[in-house]
Amino acid sequence: MSVRLMDFYADWCGPCKNQDPILEELSEDYPDVEFEKVDVEADQETANDYSVRSLPTLVVENDDGVVQRFVGVTQRDDLEEALGEAGV
Repeated sequence: MSVRLMDFYADWCGPCKNQDPILEELSEDYPDVEFEKVDVEADQETANDYSVRSLPTLVVENDDGVVQRFVGVTQRDDLEEALGEAGV
């Protein structure tokens, strides 16, 4: 089962910059997870598809669909728990 963590961000978003180091660490520790950054300014269609209204928004999904979504800066422990629920 494939697992993906989508990070919806914008360059002007301060909290998004605070989220980056946490996601960088996770991407190193979870090589089997696909980490995707989605710039909401450049890809408004995908942001709309996922009903993104605030930044940062993080979406964890697997082959069955969205497992969990987070709005605002999210701690590593919460993301790891969601990845576990997704099948990692």
